[in-house]
Amino acid sequence: MSDKESRTMLITGAAGGIGRATVKFFAESGWRVIGVDRAEFGESFPENGLFIRADNSDEEQIEAVYRQARQFCPALNAVVNNAAIQIHKPIVDTSVAEWDMVMASNLRSVYLHARFGHSLLKAAGDGAIVNVSSVHAVSTSVNISAYAASKGGILALTRAMAIEFAPDNIRVNAILPGAVDTPMLRASMARGLAGDNMVDRLENLARKTVNGRIGQPEEIARVIYFLADSQNSSFMTGQALVVDGGATARLSTE
Repeated sequence: MSDKESRTMLITGAAGGIGRATVKFFAESGWRVIGVDRAEFGESFPENGLFIRADNSDEEQIEAVYRQARQFCPALNAVVNNAAIQIHKPIVDTSVAEWDMVMASNLRSVYLHARFGHSLLKAAGDGAIVNVSSVHAVSTSVNISAYAASKGGILALTRAMAIEFAPDNIRVNAILPGAVDTPMLRASMARGLAGDNMVDRLENLARKTVNGRIGQPEEIARVIYFLADSQNSSFMTGQALVVDGGATARLSTE
């Protein structure tokens, strides 16, 4: 097992809401962090880390990312596949280009990071992959079919990766966040709605959870850390962990 002080992780979608919280939590926990995103992160990225601007769905760019990662560190203890986009349209109005874009960003990216990251994870001796899926993989809503399908695909891919990578001592698990207060959630709620303000919409959404509130990015980051840390979740692989304030536990007919 790698020494705690030298552990290194790579996270995609690092500049997003959950991504930023995860970068911060791992860095504060003593990990070196490599962040990958199409958007700029800004000056707050950890000084001892490495930020790489790249498209997580592009094969050549991700191959280049891991060349840089290898120069930065000879092994990776964890890869967190967090990058995602959403298209809000009815199925019949979703173009093939839009469908393919969602699948590439959300699902192909997971495959690419597994393919190119495998050798660095194997070198660590205690590697872990955490795939950020969504409750939409198991219980979804209208006008988000491509996103739901991509997140469902992540669950199947997680199980396949767990089986294939077990001989190399690489664990693979998925986290399924529910409603979390991120820019993506707020943009989704603002799209095509009129009348209520954002606070009212968030409060209405919060009432649909058992806990009576929506999640915070830091809460998701802690669960990602649990799944990535070989000391905390050493006997877990191929699993899907729902973190949604109990929303999927309640019958929709209540």
